[in-house]
Amino acid sequence: MNSSSNLDEKSQATNIVWHMASVSREARAEQRNHKSKILWFTGLSGSGKSTLANATNYELFRRGIATYVLDGDNIRHGLCKDLGFSDSDRQENIRRIGEVAKLFIDAGVIVLTAFVSPFRADRKKARELVADSDFIEIYCAADISVCEKRDPKGLYSKARAGLIKEFTGISSPYESPENPELYIDTSIYDLNQCVNQIISYLESRDTLLALK
Repeated sequence: MNSSSNLDEKSQATNIVWHMASVSREARAEQRNHKSKILWFTGLSGSGKSTLANATNYELFRRGIATYVLDGDNIRHGLCKDLGFSDSDRQENIRRIGEVAKLFIDAGVIVLTAFVSPFRADRKKARELVADSDFIEIYCAADISVCEKRDPKGLYSKARAGLIKEFTGISSPYESPENPELYIDTSIYDLNQCVNQIISYLESRDTLLALK
């Protein structure tokens, strides 16, 4: 019975064909008058990823841009609730997010993802799912000492006390981006300045065609 089950699963995985949508990404861009992109925010816990992603999202929405934020904690309440924080689970978490983000840009939406995403290889795989120009890596660079002082969720203190295992920056590594599209030191600039850096970058790449 197990053998039959495996064959059924294999059959389902191979006898599938991508169904072309009746409305293309290009048509959606023309209707909305802006391009779709993945804004991939990465950095340590407490570096300001979610805060910056949501502030950027609000500014884009205010300007009439179709957007959506995929936040690390929110995703783990549903899509990735079955995953822990081992290296393999972190890799699967980012793989799923990459695939979801790809669907969002196909739908003509600027999708902002806020995840620690600690491993370069996993971020590279997410980038490779789309055209290179569609993936904008935003490194929220803040020294771990700054993140620990902020510690908005009280996670660092718990990790230091051994109450949280495999915590990035303490007992699990974080591999910082080597060539991100945007390097934003969130310990130096205030939130509005950080948002403006992102908006300026998008304008310089003609992403926000609706802006005058």
